[in-house]
Amino acid sequence: MEYSYTSPSEVRALIRDQKITGPTAGMSLGYTQANLVILKKEYAFDFLLFCQRNPKPCPLIDVSDVGSFSPSKIAESADIRKDIPKYRIYRDGVFTEEVDDVTEYWEDDMVCFLLGCSFTFETPLLASGIPVRHIEEGCNVPMYKTNIPCDKAGKFEGPMVVSMRPMSSADAIRAVQITSRFPGVHGAPIQIGNPEEIGITDIHNPDFGDPVTIKEGEVPVFWACGVTPQAVAMESKPSIMITHAPGCMFISDLKDTELSVL
Repeated sequence: MEYSYTSPSEVRALIRDQKITGPTAGMSLGYTQANLVILKKEYAFDFLLFCQRNPKPCPLIDVSDVGSFSPSKIAESADIRKDIPKYRIYRDGVFTEEVDDVTEYWEDDMVCFLLGCSFTFETPLLASGIPVRHIEEGCNVPMYKTNIPCDKAGKFEGPMVVSMRPMSSADAIRAVQITSRFPGVHGAPIQIGNPEEIGITDIHNPDFGDPVTIKEGEVPVFWACGVTPQAVAMESKPSIMITHAPGCMFISDLKDTELSVL
């Protein structure tokens, strides 16, 4: 729980100085974390439409002007090229490298998309006494590709990715109630207790992130996940897509409560 009560601007400064280089779950509790997608202008409209058609995995929080790397609407003085612990570079659908600064990859015709992240609703889960296993175990949340196809938009198509948190049946019911209040960060779960139904054959071998302990009597609870664009990049093959590394999010100045519908 290190940095749980550190302000977003302080955490971003530590990230920019490369003093924080890993997953951001549990940091700056009460503030919205965001997934990142950076694309060239030629793909921006198609991806904007893709997000509109797939709001569950890709809930838009902010979109930059062409060429702007400052998400000033949600984080004053931030630099999206430097303020995320790790980034991934996809070229023609192939994951080619993971870096801690994308300044050298930036082009003047790029557009940034910031998407809601399920780390945001973990604060109210914890406040309600619902344990969040990957925070307890100090690792990344497990994420899986599913057999659920996203609605195609222009160039972009591919499978939905989900994140998983194990919990008791009673906690799962309460988690549905809590996360339903946050449609801007994926909202309620899409599946509870039956991973095979959504194409997950090995719950202990996630496609992204780390495996976590599932205790006796617990069920896996799955939420739509903002890593979906990375699976989509592999299928759609834009010439370049820059994303956050799974679990390494952008921490904004936006309060979680601003995204709550109740």
